[in-house]
Amino acid sequence: MKTIILAGGRGTRLWPLSREYYPKQFIRILNKTSLLQDTIKRALLFSKPDEIYIVTNEKYKFIVTRHIKELGVDIPEKNILLEPVAKSTLPAIYFGVKKIMEDYGECTVSVLPSDHYIIVDDNYMRAFKDAEALAEDYLVTFGINPTKPHTGYGYIKPGERIKKGYRIEKFVEKPSYEKAKMYIKEGYLWNSGMFLFNTTIFIDECRKRIPEVVKAFEYDIYAAYERAPEISIDRGLMEKTDRAAVIPLKVTWSDVGSFDALYEIMKKDNNMNAVKGEVVSIDSRNNLIIGKSLVATIGIKNTIIVDSGDAILVCSRENSQKVKDIVRMLKEKRDKRAEIHNTIYKPWGSYTLLEKGQSYKIRRITILPEKGFELRSYNHWSRHWIIIKGTAKIWIDGKELLLKAGESTFIPSGVKYKVKNPYVLPLEMVEVQIGNMSNDN
Repeated sequence: MKTIILAGGRGTRLWPLSREYYPKQFIRILNKTSLLQDTIKRALLFSKPDEIYIVTNEKYKFIVTRHIKELGVDIPEKNILLEPVAKSTLPAIYFGVKKIMEDYGECTVSVLPSDHYIIVDDNYMRAFKDAEALAEDYLVTFGINPTKPHTGYGYIKPGERIKKGYRIEKFVEKPSYEKAKMYIKEGYLWNSGMFLFNTTIFIDECRKRIPEVVKAFEYDIYAAYERAPEISIDRGLMEKTDRAAVIPLKVTWSDVGSFDALYEIMKKDNNMNAVKGEVVSIDSRNNLIIGKSLVATIGIKNTIIVDSGDAILVCSRENSQKVKDIVRMLKEKRDKRAEIHNTIYKPWGSYTLLEKGQSYKIRRITILPEKGFELRSYNHWSRHWIIIKGTAKIWIDGKELLLKAGESTFIPSGVKYKVKNPYVLPLEMVEVQIGNMSNDN
């Protein structure tokens, strides 16, 4: 079995933790691994490393590569497929299937979103084996057995029994609470967004049901994404085909689509508070509290409090789906905090803004082993670097320096410089910029 992992989402409902330039599939919300890394581990249950394909946005390539390297998994770089723009799930999946068929010909493919939380057990393993048998004739999706009338998920109504699954009678968008209760009584399943199918059946059904996608991918990838419609696989294909089937899947699952969904899967204290970070609470219950600094609460109930260092979100749990509207408002104001964190990730490492004033900025810079900046210069500010960990090889105006922890150097404005971490341990340094911050980089 081959696997396509979809890793191009932006996760705006988890702002300020998740932002466009570092969305939720890459952040480590629940443990030391990211949701993407957890998805890769699940993919390895049925696929070899060179049978795993990751479809993501061009701006996420180096982040995906870094997360793969951290796992020590040898997924070939050619298997990281880069979308020029996001066009929802159907073009992304078609892109992956087309590449897999070029490499392997006709085969069975599973499709896994990279931002879901799943606890793998025997039920998970058995469901995929059952789906593999059903995929000889059908496009298979997985329906999660509901645990409550959830209004944030789509629903699937199973129809005629076929092998270990069912034909899909209909798909339903996110319902009201009363309709969700009715759907559960009638045996509906949550729509998981995971799929498994034969590549030839998938291509044939796309050609019948949504030929504009097939025609778009007759061109190079940039032209294909200009021509392809922005459409989900559910709406573009699964709701139209007569070959859609569902396998029930009874596992602990969440799409982590909101902070309330995150609250549901996090561990709770004696007062049913889900906490990450340093928190002191008095008479506070049923809250989700995530803090970079100390968070103190008194008499707070059913509330979400998230402090990301440069932004604080406070909202009722019942309104957690509306966080995306805050992101929209920030974008309308052209506020960079809608898209960018305090910590910015680069191919060579990262930097974190520690403090900023009218004529200065202080940053902590981390440079990965054997990585560094290319030659550059800035006319509007000078820089003072203090090495706090590791060793830096620095070129300033053509002169080479080797600086260790505790040592420092000064780079005047207009002077060309570059830096490299020559060793196998990370390099960390503090940078103080002085100058005109209106000409920011």
